[in-house]
Amino acid sequence: MLIQRRWLVDGALLLVAVVWGSSYLTAKDLVTTQTVLAVLALRFGLGTVGVALFAGVRLKAQEVRIGVVLGAILSLVFVFETFGVTRTSATNAGLIISLTLVLTPLVDRACVPRRFYLAAILAMLGVALLTQGNGLSTPSLGDLLMLLAAAARAVHITAMHRLSADRPIDSRRLTLIQLGTVALVFLVASLFVGDGVADTAGALTVGGWIELVYLALACTVLAFCVQMWAVRRTSPARVSLLLGTEPIWAAAVGVALAGDRLTTVGAAGAVLIFAATTWGRRLEETAREQRARGTTLDPLPVVA
Repeated sequence: MLIQRRWLVDGALLLVAVVWGSSYLTAKDLVTTQTVLAVLALRFGLGTVGVALFAGVRLKAQEVRIGVVLGAILSLVFVFETFGVTRTSATNAGLIISLTLVLTPLVDRACVPRRFYLAAILAMLGVALLTQGNGLSTPSLGDLLMLLAAAARAVHITAMHRLSADRPIDSRRLTLIQLGTVALVFLVASLFVGDGVADTAGALTVGGWIELVYLALACTVLAFCVQMWAVRRTSPARVSLLLGTEPIWAAAVGVALAGDRLTTVGAAGAVLIFAATTWGRRLEETAREQRARGTTLDPLPVVA
């Protein structure tokens, strides 16, 4: 039963990675530099409405407090990542955001085997190979923003686990508050930066609205509800590792729908990501079982 639950949680997180991987092509067609904040406000606004339809309205004070905190952190993730990816190469962006794999267990202060970090570094190498088409570029402001995005992602994953695990909290209502907070942040920000929400919404074509609804329902409602459910049932390190396969699915969507070409080096990178994340999952699982038995194997010391 425990093994079945682990596979269910892992499968759910891989689903999130697949959906998020598909979001890059959709967002590329939909967003311009001037409409970034407005589109994010619309996306999370629609997402909030979508969750509200089945989350219920009887919110608990504890859920509101935690949801606002998580929403504020998530807003930072999207601000850093969205603006960062427009100011650096795809290779730099993919490699730097994959630092979440290493930063999450550090932020969580998790006692994981040293070999887990080797698996994470190998996965990052796989990301570098997978996104090698544009080559590494000189470090820029975009790279700093992507580094901040990776750190914010690690904090968000860890905070979700620590604030919600083993507490009588409804994942749907917590997701509702979280998405609503993000929507409000971007709505206010869009009043000062770029095009406004009303102008952006009015300029969308039918195809644009379809893409926006997909981003709101699949890439936001489904993804964050599933992630919120899964992170309460496993470790932050394992979550970051599984979500670290996102670049593979982004590449797969690009090849299947946009006609992108996957080079031999890129294919080798995808294989390396799969192999490294599989190894890392096994290491994390073994370490967790050993902690449950009161034993350790090659632990990474936790610095006070």
